[in-house]
Amino acid sequence: MVEFALVVPVVVLVLLAVVEVTLVARTQYELVQATREGARTAATVADPSRAVQAVQAALEPAVAGRVRVTVERPGTVGSNAVVTAVLRYRLGAMILGGLRVDLRARSVMRVER
Repeated sequence: MVEFALVVPVVVLVLLAVVEVTLVARTQYELVQATREGARTAATVADPSRAVQAVQAALEPAVAGRVRVTVERPGTVGSNAVVTAVLRYRLGAMILGGLRVDLRARSVMRVER
């Protein structure tokens, strides 16, 4: 019984860590996909605000309001359009006391029009 009492908190902490890492990885993946959508829009449309809207539309509404998006789009065809998104992510485990990490994603596509 003593061993069980000593091992259970460690197992619970490991499970919480696995869940937290999974959630951070999923959010990072979604952020990368959103920047790809924004870069695709920036490559075809000259208005940078449309690329920002594309990034925000690709994310969940709760996340879209907190993401900072920057768009670099030169006017010449063949140059690179760069969309960068930064999301301040709060880790959910109560043990970590609200630790925050910055998730970043950057996508580049050539300007088509």
